[in-house]
Amino acid sequence: MITDADAEFHSPESGDWAETNYFGFYVPDEQLNVGVYALFRPQLGVVLSTVCINSRFSYEPWHADYADMQAHVAIPSAARLTDYSLANGLHVRSDRPNMHWLIDYTGRSSGCEIHVDYESLMPPFDIHDPDQDPMSRRAASEHGDDYAWGTAYNGHFDQTGRFRGELSLRGRRYEVDCVSTMDHSWGPRPEPTSPTMSWFHAHFGPDFSIHTIFSFDAASGGSELELGHGYVLRDGEVHGVEQAKATTVRRGFYPAGITVELRDTSGQNYSYDGTALTSYPWLSWPNVCGHNALMHWRCGDREGYGEVMDFVGFEELDSLGPSHPALVEAS
Repeated sequence: MITDADAEFHSPESGDWAETNYFGFYVPDEQLNVGVYALFRPQLGVVLSTVCINSRFSYEPWHADYADMQAHVAIPSAARLTDYSLANGLHVRSDRPNMHWLIDYTGRSSGCEIHVDYESLMPPFDIHDPDQDPMSRRAASEHGDDYAWGTAYNGHFDQTGRFRGELSLRGRRYEVDCVSTMDHSWGPRPEPTSPTMSWFHAHFGPDFSIHTIFSFDAASGGSELELGHGYVLRDGEVHGVEQAKATTVRRGFYPAGITVELRDTSGQNYSYDGTALTSYPWLSWPNVCGHNALMHWRCGDREGYGEVMDFVGFEELDSLGPSHPALVEAS
């Protein structure tokens, strides 16, 4: 169960400890996808922070509309996870832990500003709480009680909420008003390793959203996904996902289209599919690439949007070799 205390820094248990939060939102009419991320290494006194904005099919980090990636920003001595201001221009604060956040960012000379308010639509979804997530029981029986998709997710929650505010980029102002999903993780996160996983969500309005985390086999191309965790937010109630199958059509490891069928703990079945509107190689932390896309989703007569992040570590990419079809296709 996630508590108010989990909104703050946890005591590092190892030299490679990391604490993260991610705020992703979008402007669908402009196909503008925004990610604001911070990965803290409190034992080292530094934070990696990225602010990336993309509206097209980009396959190089510098092809984004805007990208600010800084790996060694000092953590201010008085910083808390519920109130921190970084030298890269990012200020994040929460007046209601894990439920309400204010995200402000003033970037470098290219004229980027972000001012958004995030209001949660649900409690944090703890992937380790069997009362919330039925898959946590299955994972424990198959992998052991300490299974957490790699130690970086020893503590982890996802949460859907509403982002409102504005974004300014190079003299143009964009209004932000969307439903999207944030997350928070803590645990040992060694840089040479990374899980291969597909983290994505589909938002059809404040009354209906689906968030899932799948794994996939990169060596085989990653088309078939295996459920890890997920939930359905419907009419203010949260239901864990107990069964799902999904297939991704890829260009390289970038998602081009996804089809999903799942059932939640209320017994409700859903079929939905998404088409990529963008692509972007988000270098979220060293030795890993998040193959990112903003998706347009359809579920019955509902249409919505949401983000996909398909993470593959460099170690695994290296092992495939440069002639692997997925790498050749993406080049």
